Amino acid sequence: MAAAVGDDIALISDLRGVFLESANHHVDLLGRARCDANWQLAAWRLKGLAASFGVEGLMALAEEAATSAPGDPKIVRRIKAALATFELDSQ
Repeated sequence: MAAAVGDDIALISDLRGVFLESANHHVDLLGRARCDANWQLAAWRLKGLAASFGVEGLMALAEEAATSAPGDPKIVRRIKAALATFELDSQ
C-alpha cells in the first residue's frame, strides 16, 4: 500500500479504516448468508477487497470460504480472527 500512497501516515490510516469497515461488512454478510449465491458473492467480494489491499492471508481465507458450505461458522470465525489480527497490526 505504501507504494501507492507514499509515506502519508494519515492517508494510510484512513485506507486501513475503510478496508476494515468494508471487510467487516462482507464478513457480516457471510455470517448471514444461507444460500450458495449470497455466500459466494460475499466471499468473492471479500477476496477482491483483500486483493486490492494486498492482504494475502485474507484472500486465501475468502477463497476457502467460497468453496465452503453457506454459513460455515468455522471459516467465518477464522476470517474474523484474521481481521482482528490485521487491525491489531495496524495500530
